[in-house]
Amino acid sequence: MTDRYSDMVNLPHYQSNNRKHMPPIERAAQFAPFAALTGFGAQISETARLTDSRPVIGDREAAQIDEALRVLTEHAAEQPQVKLTVFVPDSQKPGGALVPKEGRVRRVDPVARVMIFTDKTSVFINDIFSLDICTLSWYHKE
Repeated sequence: MTDRYSDMVNLPHYQSNNRKHMPPIERAAQFAPFAALTGFGAQISETARLTDSRPVIGDREAAQIDEALRVLTEHAAEQPQVKLTVFVPDSQKPGGALVPKEGRVRRVDPVARVMIFTDKTSVFINDIFSLDICTLSWYHKE
């Protein structure tokens, strides 16, 4: 088999007269690994991301939240400042996270079960896990 190519084996490597020789670092970049499975790394990261399960609220906490919602409904014209903890479901997988929120309440809609804030954001009442009214000085949560 070596006889078939013996006339070419010792010839010098071809060099173009019109183009510069490519440096080894650029030549190596041509053969660098590529993402054959596009998005696979993102999928692994998403799978590794943890979510919390929805907590169960106790009867006492539920009664306190209901009382605070009643007060907020009656005093919505005053736009009271509240601090609450809301469960935000995850859009990608089961579970979610408890997230603190603070703002002024514009309205509580008991039919739609939504609390609407002055910044036009809203929170579902069923997702509230703690609620504290800050600006009604006479109101104190027990």
